[in-house]
Amino acid sequence: MASSETATEPVDRTGDTLRHKVVTALRQGSAFLVVGAIGFLVDAGTYNLLVFWGGDGVLNHAPLVAKIISILVATVVTYFGNKWWTFAHKQGGSPAREYLLYTVFNVVAIGLQLGCLAFSRYVLHLSSPLADNISGTLIGQIVAVVFRYWAYDTFVFAESRSGRDLRDTRTRSGR
Repeated sequence: MASSETATEPVDRTGDTLRHKVVTALRQGSAFLVVGAIGFLVDAGTYNLLVFWGGDGVLNHAPLVAKIISILVATVVTYFGNKWWTFAHKQGGSPAREYLLYTVFNVVAIGLQLGCLAFSRYVLHLSSPLADNISGTLIGQIVAVVFRYWAYDTFVFAESRSGRDLRDTRTRSGR
């Protein structure tokens, strides 16, 4: 063998690639859950300040308006948390497009939560506080979180690609 030639054995990087993907997914998923928890606290805190601060808050007489405001504030907070931390590694497109899609997918996720509660109430005829909290809060929130994570990762904070590249990627991954 000449001095410029080196003998190399094939390197199996499958384990490294798989390990890297798992670690990345765990980090991204953990960041997503932390941002979501902060959003939950912002939502609950804003709502309670508007409705109950000082005994009778400024929107004590309008709790639905207060809830809309608190959801909007939490949506802004979680958008920037997810954009700058959870999905910061993705080079996205237009910020207006991202925020529009983020809002649309949040509305769908809220509908999923309400759907779980409605199914429990009107199909199963369960109306106790325990049933409402299990169906609307626990099950509904789990369904909504899984949906949001998938939607944000796939559509909202998707890396900029040409239409053909995006189709090729989806075809290869079986989507």
